[in-house]
Amino acid sequence: MMQKIIQGIHHFQNTLFSKKRKLFERLAQGQSPEALFITCSDSRINPNMLTQTEPGELFILRNAGNIVPRYDKFMGAEAATIEFAVAGLGIKDIIICGHSHCGAMNAVMDPASIENLPALNQWLAHTEPTRQVIEEKCVHMDRQTVLMATIQENVLVQMDNLRTHPVVAASLNKGELKLHGWVYKIETGEVFEYDPTTCHFELLTAHRNELSSANSKTIQAEI
Repeated sequence: MMQKIIQGIHHFQNTLFSKKRKLFERLAQGQSPEALFITCSDSRINPNMLTQTEPGELFILRNAGNIVPRYDKFMGAEAATIEFAVAGLGIKDIIICGHSHCGAMNAVMDPASIENLPALNQWLAHTEPTRQVIEEKCVHMDRQTVLMATIQENVLVQMDNLRTHPVVAASLNKGELKLHGWVYKIETGEVFEYDPTTCHFELLTAHRNELSSANSKTIQAEI
């Protein structure tokens, strides 16, 4: 695998870089991305491929479960990245993107599966509100339906957590920032966005109006 990675670097340097040399020369002078894309560390998600964006256009934050700890609970890399994105780079949009077949959300449903992974156990404690909602509302659903509901609910919970970050709250109050909740379906390539007017995740298409900020939470069992 390492040989493949090294060959990829050489291919990039010898073939692809030259085609976009001016872009990289410009990027060397600074960055001005307009969106912060928060998603899972899952290897099956490529934010730039998914959104067809160039280097410099997305500021990307990844971790297991696309989690944003509440500001008053955990002052770590996520808080620092969000703060820099909004206050330092002037980001106008934040997207939290969950995905189908998420291992972290499987673990939320089945904590025993990660009992020998103490760091991951501690990290997923930030999803406790998600687990509580799912436990209350989805007890009679089949496992796959519950998993998709968990993935969706987790996106909404993390959006709520985002609002606890002072720089986010201030920018939202000024109308300078919008929050967007997405779920990417790996097997179809479809992306669904949370629509606060319908309280559902709706298929994102080129003909939909500009995404609006999500202000409430719901469970939509299947997309």
